[in-house]
Amino acid sequence: MTTLSAHPQRASIRLQLRQNQALQGMSAPQWSELEPLLLIADYRKGDPLVRQGDEEMEQLFILEGMLKRVVSNPEGREMILRFAAETEMDTSYAAWRLRTPVPYSIVAVTKVRIAELPMQLWAEFLERHPGLKLGFEYEVMRLMSEVMAHTITLHLLDAPGRLARFQRKHPDLAGRIPKKELAAYLNLTPETLSRLKQKLGRGL
Repeated sequence: MTTLSAHPQRASIRLQLRQNQALQGMSAPQWSELEPLLLIADYRKGDPLVRQGDEEMEQLFILEGMLKRVVSNPEGREMILRFAAETEMDTSYAAWRLRTPVPYSIVAVTKVRIAELPMQLWAEFLERHPGLKLGFEYEVMRLMSEVMAHTITLHLLDAPGRLARFQRKHPDLAGRIPKKELAAYLNLTPETLSRLKQKLGRGL
């Protein structure tokens, strides 16, 4: 993990950051203020970036690769809530505002590169820029709504319906999510997912 300013690929990383959906519309002075706060970190597939129950929280901007948000029970059963890839972010902002432990883990699905900063610093930055704060909090609410819609889908749609909805909602992730991970997200076995993909006549 290194600061953005000291990273050997800082020029290309700056370009990637400016493509991040959560950072759109920032002014040059705002970028100058944010960049010194950012750390660049590389994680391997399967590495946890945030652990369920953590009280120390981070704000994560994805530069390369893919993350998943996952919850688990004491018996070790897991449920994947969402995937996020380049130009997206993940966060524990809601838990930080509520002063509760993080209710989920954030784990690398592939090798990933992240720009991150402690939630305290990110929140202080947002407080200094009310317009950015408003937009960011709207994005957090959108992500929460997306997770809720997914959990409802698992109960209301049959297996073909769940797969069709995923294909419609997330065409950008087609072919990138490992079959085992996608099957778990859709609450299917990998074998059932393979049969459904063949039946629909299109791959993911």
